[in-house]
Amino acid sequence: MFYKPGEPHGMRHNPFNALVVPRPIGWISSMDTDGNVNLAPYSFFNALSYTPPHVMFAASGHHEQGGLKDTVHNVETQGEFVVNMVTQELVEAMNATSVPAPHEVDEFAYAGLQTEASKVVRPPRVAGSPVHLECRYVQTTRLRSIAPADNSVVFGEVIGIHIDDRVIENGIVAWNKLRPVGRLGYLDYSPVETIITHPRPKWTEEKRG
Repeated sequence: MFYKPGEPHGMRHNPFNALVVPRPIGWISSMDTDGNVNLAPYSFFNALSYTPPHVMFAASGHHEQGGLKDTVHNVETQGEFVVNMVTQELVEAMNATSVPAPHEVDEFAYAGLQTEASKVVRPPRVAGSPVHLECRYVQTTRLRSIAPADNSVVFGEVIGIHIDDRVIENGIVAWNKLRPVGRLGYLDYSPVETIITHPRPKWTEEKRG
């Protein structure tokens, strides 16, 4: 099949949502001016650079009460956020925090999650998550959008990294202990359970095959 975005595709749901997969999940904790805490997952998320490390997350649409989504508003006005890794043990809690709750709702409490103080930023961390990236806001890029969407891409510099010692083995992060989960699309998620290792190739004039 072939279709142009914005034109009929004949499927029950937008297939684009399920084509760039699996996607890492940015489970973002932030805080507003009054100290109210927000926690929400974003599957348009990724790491961008090594030195210094940067990450991005993208939000589409507005808050149901109007205005920008809480995470975007909080990060832009307060300049800080935390990325909490989603693991197999935390999938249900992560999904609970995707609820379109009123501005004043604390999603940590709503999902039954414990908080843990961060080291260099104000927003708290998800205590049960094995990895946290404390970030300083860098900038937002507004992409072209079709009403009522608001496509905001938020960039942050990672200024603090937490790794639970229990997921470190022989000097590296052990995936089998980390048990991360990615987003597929629709209502589906994918746990990382099988690892395939490929050493980087060295250049040679000989052609493969």
